[in-house]
Amino acid sequence: MTYCVGLCLDQGLVMASDSRTNAGVDYISSYSKLHLFQPAPDRMFILLAAGNLATTQEVLNRIRRDLDQASHPNPTQSPPAVTLASVDYLFEAANYVGQVNLAVQNEHGPALRAVGASVEASFILGGQIAGQPHGLFLIYPQGNTIAATPETPYLQIGESKYGKPILDHIVHPGLALNDGARVCLVSLVGTVRSNLSVGPPFEVAICPSGALAPLQRLRLAESSPELDAMARTWNDSLRHAFFALPHFPWEQPEGSHG
Repeated sequence: MTYCVGLCLDQGLVMASDSRTNAGVDYISSYSKLHLFQPAPDRMFILLAAGNLATTQEVLNRIRRDLDQASHPNPTQSPPAVTLASVDYLFEAANYVGQVNLAVQNEHGPALRAVGASVEASFILGGQIAGQPHGLFLIYPQGNTIAATPETPYLQIGESKYGKPILDHIVHPGLALNDGARVCLVSLVGTVRSNLSVGPPFEVAICPSGALAPLQRLRLAESSPELDAMARTWNDSLRHAFFALPHFPWEQPEGSHG
């Protein structure tokens, strides 16, 4: 399992993911799930991946293959009709990734389903093409997509339920990018505390609108002092907030008996 989250804010995008892959209780490993594509100077895409690891890796490989074949044509082969370098709109990029994902699942699905395994994968695509606004899309295993909106400025894939409450309380389009990065990390920290299938290293990319490249990209290991301080501060704050809740009418403050 995994957990990825993307924010579409007025100032740009924040993308974050964990790196844990679980193939059973006796096989847990780490793979990056945050992938940067800059196929041309006028565009930038970040893809977050969740689901069957073999599916997500083949989808990424096919995307890279299409870019390579388009930039280095082989006279004996037809060039790909669509690539991340050729799309004119961000939603077309999301649809393209969705179709690649669906093709991979259709190819390997029957064999995996025959042994009770899931072939499904989902993605979050964030990015910008010059002259157009930045945007964020969730790509379902079935190949269809939805876009983040001002009313719903964040999207999640994977083990999303534990990290959702903090997003609902804090995230709004006007949130600053650095605050967006912090809320994504807190969302990841909260998920790790409740679900062992999600874990560090955590990866975060901050992409200001118009920059067409990440301004900051960081990777925080489990032993990272920054991650430890953030988790400790957040947990202490939650405990403090709980014990500061108003008392019931029948409760008396200590020392007031008499």
